[in-house]
Amino acid sequence: MSTDSSPAFPGHADTAEHTSLHPHGTLPNDRIARVDVPALLEEGRTRCAAGLRAAVARLASPMDVAAAYHFGWLDVQGRPSGRTGGKALRPALALLSAEVTGAGDGPGLPGAVAVELLHNFSLVHDDLMDGDEQRRHRDTVWKRHGPETAILVGDGLLALAMEVILEVDSVRAAHRAARTLTTASRALIDGQSRDLSYERREQVTLEECLHMAGEKTGALLACSASIGAVLSGTDDRTGQALWDYGYQLGLAFQAVDDLLGIWGDPRVTGKQQWGDLRRRKKSLPVVAAAESGSTAGQRLRELLADDAGHGSHAELTDEELAMRAALVEEAGGRTWTLQEAWRRRNAAIRALDSVSMPDAVRQRFVAIPDFVVARVG
Repeated sequence: MSTDSSPAFPGHADTAEHTSLHPHGTLPNDRIARVDVPALLEEGRTRCAAGLRAAVARLASPMDVAAAYHFGWLDVQGRPSGRTGGKALRPALALLSAEVTGAGDGPGLPGAVAVELLHNFSLVHDDLMDGDEQRRHRDTVWKRHGPETAILVGDGLLALAMEVILEVDSVRAAHRAARTLTTASRALIDGQSRDLSYERREQVTLEECLHMAGEKTGALLACSASIGAVLSGTDDRTGQALWDYGYQLGLAFQAVDDLLGIWGDPRVTGKQQWGDLRRRKKSLPVVAAAESGSTAGQRLRELLADDAGHGSHAELTDEELAMRAALVEEAGGRTWTLQEAWRRRNAAIRALDSVSMPDAVRQRFVAIPDFVVARVG
C-alpha cells in the first residue's frame, strides 16, 4: 500500500457478468496446470498448526478446551485426537499470497493463523445461531459445551486473530494487515446479520442475496487472498487485485455451499439432508428459483410467503422438504447457481491478469477456484 492511511480493500471488481457461462474453456490451455490442491491445503494447515495451537492456548479454561474440541484436536472426552478440521482454504490462500512478491510464504504465516481464527469464530457462532448440532460429523461446540461457552469461544477466537496480526514485528505491515482483517470481520458479521434477517422475510432479491454472500463469504476469502501479500509489503494495485480474486472466489464458494446445503450428501457434508431448506434460508438456489417466473417458482414463492406470513418455524417434514427441493430444481435454481459458481470462478481468475507473480504461484491460484467449483461437478 502506498500509505498507512490508505484504505483496506473494501471494493471489488464485479466482472462476473462479462465472463462465459460455460463451465470450461475460459482459459488458454497454456495457463492450465496440474496442481494438487488438497496437498496445497494440507500444507497450509501444517504450516499454521503450531501458531494456531499457540494462539488457542492463550484462552482461559474452559474456552481453550472447547476451542481445541472445535478444531478437532480433542475428542468428546477431552483426549488428544488425530482429527483435523475443515479444508484449510483460507490459511493456504494467505500463505500463497505472500509468495506473489517472490519472497516465500514466511511473511504470510501470521496472516494464515489470523484468517483461520477469524473463520472459526464465524463457524462457532453460526452453528449456534443456526441451531446446527453437527459439524464435521460430530457435535458442535454449543451442543457439546453449551451456548454460553460457544459465544465466548467465538469471541475469543476473533480477539486472538487481531492479537496475532498486531504482534507482527513491522508496525507498518501489522497496521496494514489489521485494517484488511477488520474490514473483512465487519463485512462477515454484516453478512451473517443479513442472512438471519432474510430467513424471516417473504421475499429476497438475487441482488440482495449476492451482496450478502459477498459479505459473509467473499470478504474473508478476499482478506485471505491478500493479507499475505500485504504482510510482504506489496503495493495497493496488487493488493486490490488479490482482494478481488478472493472476493469472486468467495462468491463461487458460497454458490457451491448453497447447492450442497440442499443437495449435498450428508455422509460428505456432515450435515442434515436439505439443511438450508429446513432452516428456510434464502440461499442462491431458492432465490433464483423464486425469481424465475416459472410455475414451480411461483409455487415456491407461495410457500415462502406462507412461512413469512404465519411466522412459521415449525419443522418441515421430509415430504415437504423433498417437494421444496424439487420445486427449486424444476424452477432452474440449481442450474442457475451452478452457472453462477462458474461465472465467479472465471471472474476470480481474470482478476489475476494484472498481477505479476511467479508462474508456479499463478498456477496454484488458478487451480484453487477449479477445486472449489468441482465439489459439485
